[in-house]
Amino acid sequence: MYGAVESIMIKHPKDSFISQEHLNRHWREYNYVTCPDYGEALREYEQFEAILKQHVPDVRYLPADERTGIDSIYAHDSVKITHKGAILLHPGKKLRQGEPKAVRDYFQSIGIPILGEIQGEGLVEGGDVVWMDERTVAVARGYRTNDEGIRQFKELTAGIVDECIVVPLPHGNGPDECLHLMSIISFVDKDLAVVYSKLMPVFFRELLIQRGVQLIEVPDDEYDNLGCNVLALAPRKVVVSAGNPVTKRLLEEAGAEVYEYKGTEITYKGTGGPTCLTAPLARR
Repeated sequence: MYGAVESIMIKHPKDSFISQEHLNRHWREYNYVTCPDYGEALREYEQFEAILKQHVPDVRYLPADERTGIDSIYAHDSVKITHKGAILLHPGKKLRQGEPKAVRDYFQSIGIPILGEIQGEGLVEGGDVVWMDERTVAVARGYRTNDEGIRQFKELTAGIVDECIVVPLPHGNGPDECLHLMSIISFVDKDLAVVYSKLMPVFFRELLIQRGVQLIEVPDDEYDNLGCNVLALAPRKVVVSAGNPVTKRLLEEAGAEVYEYKGTEITYKGTGGPTCLTAPLARR
């Protein structure tokens, strides 16, 4: 989650939000905080794109697809990449279950191999899967990722990881809210993570500390503003949504280089931070 990004996949709001009319029709069913402003979303995304292009050599665009909806701007949730190929996931949010099919077709067109996919009753969303290092992965059990999905994910990664840690999530604000494991932890280096401990199981927090991970604690108001969702472009080189000054200061005090973008329309209203907006395809 913190290696230098060499290739990344994103989906532009013009291909996910489509138009203001489209947003007006669909924002409620997708449980957005309020309806995004399409024009402002394009301007915010331009700033976000510019940061990515400054630091990532290869930026790929997932095309528009009629099987997907406005949440497909959050490209992270439909797929996880391993060195043996892509694992297509099966989102717990039913409105998003066409997204992995669109990703599969796109990957086939650009030559990214498919290792496997979560099928049937199994549910896994990308925001619930956190690579702690090359051989260790944490997977949340919550409303978006279930036991059968975790079982299938473990099978698919059996030759790739040494340890798969299952992290139970709390009820939080209920099944309609988006609470992912990546809502409460973002690795920004091998020994540094941004966390919201109030929603973290004690065993997992203790495990992080035992493994020498320094924890940057996000305050309540900044958690609500997606402050815990931090994208590492490289070790201690990160992207955050604007409006999280305490988190930004703590990151800088820990030696991180911090880049900000305005995310009212593309992040806050849809509850998807910079990690959600991106699917890294290759890190080193």
